[in-house]
Amino acid sequence: MQPRERGPASWRALVLGLFRREGLMHFEVLVEDRSGAIALEALLKKILTPEATGHTYTIHSYKGLGSIPRNLRHGSDPRKRILLSRLPGILRGYGKSLSTYNAVVVVVVDLDQRDCRAFKRELVALLDECVPRPDTLFRFAIEEIEAWYLGDPDAVKEAYPDARLNAIEGCMPDAVENTWERLADALYPGGSSALKREGYPRIGEMKCEWARNIAPHVDLERNRSHSLKVFMNGVLRKAGIVQ
Repeated sequence: MQPRERGPASWRALVLGLFRREGLMHFEVLVEDRSGAIALEALLKKILTPEATGHTYTIHSYKGLGSIPRNLRHGSDPRKRILLSRLPGILRGYGKSLSTYNAVVVVVVDLDQRDCRAFKRELVALLDECVPRPDTLFRFAIEEIEAWYLGDPDAVKEAYPDARLNAIEGCMPDAVENTWERLADALYPGGSSALKREGYPRIGEMKCEWARNIAPHVDLERNRSHSLKVFMNGVLRKAGIVQ
């Protein structure tokens, strides 16, 4: 008898089952755009050091944040890949598929102008609708993930030796409004005004370039972004690396 061929889903179950026996953790990370995914790839590699700890992660990027649907049971168009619109269904699916494995869902979004506590309550209420609930972390970049670069001007300088650091030095990263604009003032020819005139997709391209070049240089210990520290500590606790 020929052995039964295993498809991707069964291999994934096998791997997650091995994780459970070994006490390792797998992270399913959801982020609202491509630039965030690029940044998280570099940052999670630093936080979890997977080659040393054995913990793993998979990052899923979407094409915008959107809003939580009023009817949580109402299906959204999967082709649009808008994170919050699809989140109720995604979390319900993870609740069922990950219920017996060592796995955590991490949802990372820009806070933008939202009230942090009110937004967190909305997301937790959404999670409470799931039976069973997946083990889930909600984490915010305040106001955008570019604030995590502003918290480490030395990383910006290492990536861009000619950066105009006077545009970002001394700022409190989680208190700065218009974070990507501040970074553009330091890095882009003509500053944020010039980049805004070019509009999208150029702005998105530059956010991806900054993530690709700066995030690998970010020092997690010296970084002054509180929201980055909260994200990092949440992941470390779930991995059992810190209490």
